[in-house]
Order: sequence, then C-alpha cells, then structure tokens
Amino acid sequence: MVLCVNVILFLALHLLPGMKSSMVSLKNNGYDGIVIAINPSVPEDEKLIQNIKEMVTEASSYLFHATKRRVYFRNVSILIPLTWKSKSEYLKPKQESYDKADVIVAHPYLEYGDDPYTLQYGQCGEKGQYIHFTPNFLLSNNLLFYGSRGRVFVHEWAHLRWGVFDEYNEHRPFYISSQNTIEATRCSTLLTGSNVVLKKCQQGSCITKPCRRDSQTGLYEAKCTFLPEKSQTARESIMFMQSFDSVTEFCTAETHNAEAPNLQNRMCNHRSTWDVIMTSDDFRTASPMTGRNLPPHPIFSLIKSKQRVVCLVLDKSGSMNSEDRLFRMNQAAEIYLVQIIEKGSLAGMVTFESFATIQNNLIEITNENASQRITANLPQVANGGTSICSGLKAGFQVITLSDQSISGSEIVLLTDGEDDKISSCFDEVKQSGAIIHTIALGPSAAKELETLSNMTGGHRFFAHKDINGLIDAFSRISSGSGSITQQAIQLESKALNMTARKWIIGTVPVDSTIGNDTFFVVTWTIQKPEILLQDPKGKKYKTSDFREDELNIRSARLRIPGIAETGTWTYSLLNNHDNFQMLTVTVTTRARNPTTPPVIVNSHMSQNTAHYPSPMIVYARVSQGFLPVLGINVTAIIETEDGHQVTLELWDNGAGADIVKNDGIYSRYFTHYRGNGRYSLKVHAQARKNIARLSLRRQNKALYIPGYIDNGKIILNPPRPDVKDDMAEAEVEDFSRLTSGGSFTVSGAPPSGDNTRVFPPNKITDLEAKFKEDHIQLSWTAPGNVLDEGKAKSYIIRISKYLLDLKEDFHNATLVNTSSLIPEEAGSIENFEFKQKLLKIENGTKLYIAIQAINEANLISEMSNIAQATKLIPPQALTALGTKSSGIRLAILGLAVVLSIF
Repeated sequence: MVLCVNVILFLALHLLPGMKSSMVSLKNNGYDGIVIAINPSVPEDEKLIQNIKEMVTEASSYLFHATKRRVYFRNVSILIPLTWKSKSEYLKPKQESYDKADVIVAHPYLEYGDDPYTLQYGQCGEKGQYIHFTPNFLLSNNLLFYGSRGRVFVHEWAHLRWGVFDEYNEHRPFYISSQNTIEATRCSTLLTGSNVVLKKCQQGSCITKPCRRDSQTGLYEAKCTFLPEKSQTARESIMFMQSFDSVTEFCTAETHNAEAPNLQNRMCNHRSTWDVIMTSDDFRTASPMTGRNLPPHPIFSLIKSKQRVVCLVLDKSGSMNSEDRLFRMNQAAEIYLVQIIEKGSLAGMVTFESFATIQNNLIEITNENASQRITANLPQVANGGTSICSGLKAGFQVITLSDQSISGSEIVLLTDGEDDKISSCFDEVKQSGAIIHTIALGPSAAKELETLSNMTGGHRFFAHKDINGLIDAFSRISSGSGSITQQAIQLESKALNMTARKWIIGTVPVDSTIGNDTFFVVTWTIQKPEILLQDPKGKKYKTSDFREDELNIRSARLRIPGIAETGTWTYSLLNNHDNFQMLTVTVTTRARNPTTPPVIVNSHMSQNTAHYPSPMIVYARVSQGFLPVLGINVTAIIETEDGHQVTLELWDNGAGADIVKNDGIYSRYFTHYRGNGRYSLKVHAQARKNIARLSLRRQNKALYIPGYIDNGKIILNPPRPDVKDDMAEAEVEDFSRLTSGGSFTVSGAPPSGDNTRVFPPNKITDLEAKFKEDHIQLSWTAPGNVLDEGKAKSYIIRISKYLLDLKEDFHNATLVNTSSLIPEEAGSIENFEFKQKLLKIENGTKLYIAIQAINEANLISEMSNIAQATKLIPPQALTALGTKSSGIRLAILGLAVVLSIF
C-alpha cells in the first residue's frame, strides 16, 4: 500500500527562518529595527539620505493600505558608511551592520542597470536576504518606469519579509488560458492593455503592428509586448505592476490568476500572494488598526559605522590540553590576527579558565608587527576550570578601557568546556549590545553557546579535531562593513593525513581579481615537513622561505611579496617523519584592487536548528559584485560531532531545493542526520576549464514597464540600459573559494543515519508539457529516492481538462500508464511521451498534467507544478488581426482569431 506523507510536517522546514539575521520586529502594527545601509563605495550625498526618507515615508502609507490597515514602518535606521564625514546628528551603531541590513544601497557591478530587486532564494513564505537599490535609482528622476520609489519598496518588502514571488514572467510573457484566450502573464487578469509589436518610435509617436501568433506554440511572436492602459480600475496586484495608480492591493483568492505561468504560482502551489502573506508570522498576530486615523510617519535614525573592534576571548582551561586543542586554537588565532582581520581594526585578547586574564588591550592592526604584539601572548599552558562569563566580562573591560563602546563591538568566544553558570551573564550580554561570535571546540563545549550568538546576532561555529575547522571558523568572521575588497578570501583549507616519507602535491588557482596580501600557511602535528611552492611562472619557494612561528605552535607562513602571480600555484609537502602525521595547508588573499570585486561565496543552512525528521537545505551563493556566477562546481561538507562527514554536490538547476535555475544560488537538501548535537558546514566552490560565466539576469525585482497606453496613444518610458544577452560575454577565470557556513544543531535524530523511510522524493517544480501530433511530450528534472538523492521507484502522472480539478482533486484525475517509465538518477532530465486515449482531443483542447514520485519506502512526493499542453492544428494560412485586448480566443475548429474588445 502506498503511504502518503503528512505534508504539513514535511513543509515545516519552509516556515522556519534561515541563517540571515535581521533586527526587524513587529509590535502594535509597527515595524521597528529596519536597517538601510549605504555601501562604503557610494559617494557622500545628502540628497541620497533625503530620498531614502521620502521613499520609506511614502511606502509606509502605501503598505498600511495594501495590508488593510495592519502594518506600517515605525522606526528605520540609515547606516552611514565610515567613509563619509562625521556629523553631530550621527549616532553610534549598536548591532546594526551592513551585512545584516534589510536594504542595501550600492552601485551595480558591470553596468547591468538599476532594477530594484530582492535577494530571495528560500521557499514560499521564507524571508529573503536583502533588498538592493542602486544610488542612481534613489537619486535619478527619470526612472519612473518602475513607478514611485515608495511603491517599489513595498513590492520588494513583500519579497523580503513574506516570501512571495513575482506575478509576471519575462521569459513567458503570454500563455493560453482555460478560456482559449492568449493572456499576458499577470495578476489579476482585470488589468487591461494591448498586445502590440513596437516597430518605430519617434518624437512621442510609435508605429506598431498587431502581434502575430506562432503556429507551433499558439502564442504571440517573440517581439510582442503587453502595454497596459494608463487608466485602470483593477486594484490588484502589487506583485505584478505596482507602478499604476489604481494598483493598491495584493491579489487575493478571489482575484488571483492561478493559471499564469509565474514564479508565485510555481513556488506557492497556485496560492495568492495575500494568502501567503496572511499565513506569515507577522500577520498571525497583527489585527487591523481600528478607527480612521492614519499611523504616524516613520522615525529615522542616522547611524554612522565605526572602526571595527574585536576582542578574542579564548579558553585555556585544563580540557584544552586534550587532542592538541590549545595548539590548534593558537594556530587558528594567529592566522586570524595576521591574515584575516581587516587592517585598521582594533583588536584585543582575553584568556580564561576559572578566572579571566586580560592579555592585550585594544591595539590597532596596521601591519603584521601589530598583530604579533597580540599573538605573542597566546596561551602556552592549559589548566584550571571554565568560567565563560568571566571571559566575557573581561572582554567588555578590554573594550571600555580603550574608550570604545561595547555596543556594536565584537567578541570572538572560543571554548571546549562546559559551564553550568553561563546563563548568569545572559542579561548583561544582551544589554551590552556586543556581538558575540561563538566557536564550540569539540563535542563537550557548553550547549548554551548558540544562545549567546543568537541573542546578539553573532556567527556560530563548531570545530571537530583537525585545525581546519578552527581556521575556517576564524576566516568567516570578517567585517560587516560592506567593503568586500578589504576582506580576506580563503582559497584553500585542506587537512592531509600523511604517511611517513611521502610527498603530496596540490594546486591553488589565483585569479586576476585577487592576489593582494596572499599567505600560504602549513601546520603539522609532530614535525615540520619539507615544503616546496611554485608560482605560475616557475618561481620556487622552499622550506627556508616559510617563517616558523616563534611560539612553537607548529606552523610556518609565507607571505607572497607584492601581488601574487595570476594562474595555478603548486605546492608539494613531504612528511619527513617516521610516522604518519596531520598536515594542513591554508591559503588566504585579498582583492587585487578596489575597483574590481572578487568572486565570493556565502553559505548557510536553511535553519539554525533541525528537529528530526524535518529536512534542511544547504545554500551557497556565488557572486562577483552582485552578479551571479554560473556553471561551477560547488561542494558542501557537513561534519558531525563524532567526525563523520557528508559531502553534497550543490546544484543550480531550478529543481528540488533550488528554486530558480542559473541564478548563482546552489542548493541541496540535507537529510543525512547521524545523531544529535552540533553539525558544521563548509563549502568549496571551484571553476575549472573556463566554463564559469556571469549572469545579468535578475529574479524577484520590480517590473520594468516599457510604456503604456493613454487615450489610445502609446507613451514609451525611457529604455533600460542595453544588455546584449542574458549572459556576460566574458567568461569567469578559474578560481577556488572556500567558506564556512557556520554550525547548526540537530535534535531527535537516530544515530544510524537511516533516512530512507522518513523522506519522500522531492517535489517536481519544472514539469513542462507539449503536444507533438497525437502524443504529449513531458520533461522534468528527476527527483530522488530521498528528496533529491538517489532514484525514485516510480511515477504517478495524471491529466485533466480542468486546472482546478487537477489542483484540488489530483487522485481522481485521469491516470496515465507509466509502466514503461523507469526513473533516472536525481538531477537527470526525464523525458516521457504518451498518447492520450481516454479524453477527447481536438483542436484547441488544453490538457493539464501533474506528476508525483514514489520511493522504495512507498512514500509519495507532493504533487508537481501543473503543466499545460494545448492541441493546435496549424491552418494553411495565418491571417493577422488586430490585438487590442486582454487576449485572443482560439477557435475550436481552427486557428482563426476572434477579436475581443474591452
């Protein structure tokens, strides 16, 4: 008997927050804690601040009415970059930072335009990462083709806060409706307009021609454009065309266009945007405000970024003697202070056992000598108990003794021990405003560490036995200032179990965007190995060129003079000891110049805590500037507390956990639970053989309106910057990047790691269908036996002439014989062709098709997206007719077009 999965349980993951922290809260109908951050590269401009205020003020009123008097913007902070001049009205930051901002203002990379968009790659109902506005969008007055800035902000806020999607589709601008009309992809269909081909426009006058229909697809030709009427009566929808005065609402269940081939329907199972919004955490408790009074205007605070302040708070208790933990901590801390922390930062250090000791007050990191003033005091002996609160309080003291504010400063807390008194300082920590990054070393580290990170907006990490976990954690703790070109980039972090008297060879590509401040570091557990390093031009560096640390922490470092050569570097290591030992190689660098951003990788899990049997999703975003990087190999390594590792290849194929193909977001489900406790995530991204490329496409953005019709006259908006292709012509060079995605906690999981009887195949989201003569051809991406891993056992395919019948009663729709269909490996492209005999098919007939997958445990996936196939018999001659309508009707007995006038 086939078992059904409890869909609510299975989808519980998608309603939980991701790793991106935000300070936004909703109380008494007002949003507080919104942060709008200006990138340090943006020139100082008072008009920019003024326009931001005007945009948010307008947006607050628009949002209030759009949500039926439920929410508005009450308190907004504008984060001024450190590069701007100081002013008396600028306040000091608390925990606000550029990398945690809800809205960022930054120049685009490569002039691909000023489209406002939201970085959004979670499932339906999941919050986005941030909204991106360009300075030109906020300052220019000729960008009216998006509508007013306040309306655009609300469109993007719905992406960011409530996880809804766009209701247009630039790649499928038209579709054939159930009423046999060709419709513009939109919501709602009450928005009127004309479908025309623009041939020539001069001095406000345009020559147009009617849209011709493609005899193969039944849709309009590629150059056909839907131009809306300027005067509208429809109030929906903000997620389609917020620019029109009449549009003041989101599509509801009554007005939603469930047929439109847009991302909202595909990702949210054809639910309306208002339905998704009303099930969000915000609206479960937000009732409409009573009375007729409007909410007050937003209150703005101008906050100026400050010099970075970091204090290391390091455990030197007795338990740090085991498994070389003290050595490994010192190795990683030295790499952080010498190679990772940004120049100009203030850094100090505290060590603790049963009590805390201040080792260094704050020192400005101007060069390597300044860093070594701190590393010289790294602890050499471990003993005593574990008092984490003592360490934190001493860290606060280090900051205040240098006349710095604890609020907004960072503490890096590393410990391997338990402490039953850690909760005694939670209130003090929370009130301090400090950001606490925690590194749990080994399985016995205090379970409350994550609470410290969560309550202060800090990162959380877990490191097992080898040094790399610690180095990866420290390397991830970079400045949140937005100055990407100043941040350290990790190119390699490899642990090597070396047998006696054996060589090992490895390579590291250095691309032309990086090479400044480049370090190669080798660590060992017993005896220093023989080291040979060769640059792309053949220059060799030997063991004697690597400087061994004076603290005897078993590490040797080479800083490449000047700018590292572009190309492939080769390293060779010889374990010249009689026994095997662990060697590690770490390579870090920075951007070559401030004008060309390097490729960077950011990774995280979909949630901080997993309660078995909820699946999780691994995300890795690969970008250069703000442009997605495509066609590369991205691998996630997830490690448990007992050292067991799971390796996952992440995909950008628009299937399974990945919502959009080719957007630079690489994703995969994680289900390999192996007991409870902490798990760590590391991601390695590599481009080889010149196959990587940049994409100029943007998802989840305000719709550009090419023009509109006013009293029968076509009015065109200014054109967007010309982008010749979806892809930039220049390929991305070979590169290698490595980053930590932090840690997450698992509870309720069995120790065996068996997941075959818990998780069904993943939902198919890219089903496509078309008629080929009397047959129907289907294609989709194969799901797995367990979500997106392995092979499904079989498929269930059902068809109907009616969309709602299939959507609401899939199990009673007509069944297709799939006995000859053998599932392929997950991620493969499936193709299936069949001849429908049970339903009468004639010219103009539309069939709706959906599919489910079954695995070996007889668990069934969710129903797929619903694909549509329309039977069209090409006529002998095609007569072009005028097309001023919301759509054209397809005659059942031929392809004649019936004109429908509004």
